[in-house]
Amino acid sequence: MTSEPSLDRRAAVAALLRDRGDLLVVSGLGSPSYDVHAAGDHDANYYLWGAMGSAALIGLGLAQAQPERMIAAITGDGEQLMGLGGLATIAVAKPKNLVVIVIDNGHFGETGMQMSHTGRGVEIARVAEACGLETRIARRVEDLETMRLELHRQGSGPRLFVVKVKAQAVPRSLPLRDAVHLKNRLRAHLGLQPN
Repeated sequence: MTSEPSLDRRAAVAALLRDRGDLLVVSGLGSPSYDVHAAGDHDANYYLWGAMGSAALIGLGLAQAQPERMIAAITGDGEQLMGLGGLATIAVAKPKNLVVIVIDNGHFGETGMQMSHTGRGVEIARVAEACGLETRIARRVEDLETMRLELHRQGSGPRLFVVKVKAQAVPRSLPLRDAVHLKNRLRAHLGLQPN
């Protein structure tokens, strides 16, 4: 039996994004966006609001549009459970520059901390492996450094990292919620005209 996760979610995300360079980051609804924002707002961050289950697939679209750039789609276990079918689409598309990072606390943090399916034994990494993604699981601080380095290298295909964190309430770090501004900010960062 695996012991309870001991990683702090906010510290784990900050560790993954340390020395991020030109990494493009899509963050999922709620806590993943708060975690990414707390690690440092950046023009290369694209925070999702009201797009539950879509972070990994938006990461796929960005990976396909920017094949020379590394993309990290950071989401939670609840959101990725909603978007499980997207893992099959990502596997079929085979982007070498996409890493989906699932911050897994085993709970639905945005709706009252009810236990999620991963808290009841569903392993998102095994689902992703069955689809054809390479996977890693971080349970210790040392695992995060290996993952951080992998975020800066293309793989042989798409990868999914699961970061097992404590179920904890952390203060919200709210990024801007203006979706048009966030889209245009990212486009400008990429040298594209706003639209």
